[in-house]
Amino acid sequence: MSAAGGPGGGAVERWGSGGPWEEIVGYSRVVRAGDHIHVAGTTATVDGVVVGVGDVAEQARVALSIIARALAEAGASLADVVRTRIFVTDITHWEAVGRVHGEVFGAVKPVATMVEVSRLIDPDHLIEIEVDAFSPVR
Repeated sequence: MSAAGGPGGGAVERWGSGGPWEEIVGYSRVVRAGDHIHVAGTTATVDGVVVGVGDVAEQARVALSIIARALAEAGASLADVVRTRIFVTDITHWEAVGRVHGEVFGAVKPVATMVEVSRLIDPDHLIEIEVDAFSPVR
């Protein structure tokens, strides 16, 4: 974790996952800026290997479990999520992705966007998810 002053003097804390793209691109897995937590786009990549190749629902489940761990590092949970952004490489799979989203967020009901993109960083990635959460600093 690293910390720095944010706008208005508030603390901004950053955590990385150790993934190879973070250093190359220059980003953090999760950032807490006061009561707001932002989790970077997350794919179903575990220890450098894409999980659930060919199965968008499984990739969504894996990505959301990685997101849950990132939120926990910042002192939040999936129950604190207020926005999700879902990027899929084939929008015809919207319902399978939507069902997984509903399994996780059915009671939370964050605002959500799902869009089709031409491709993701690895050809085996079918989905990438990012979230924003609100969790008052305790």
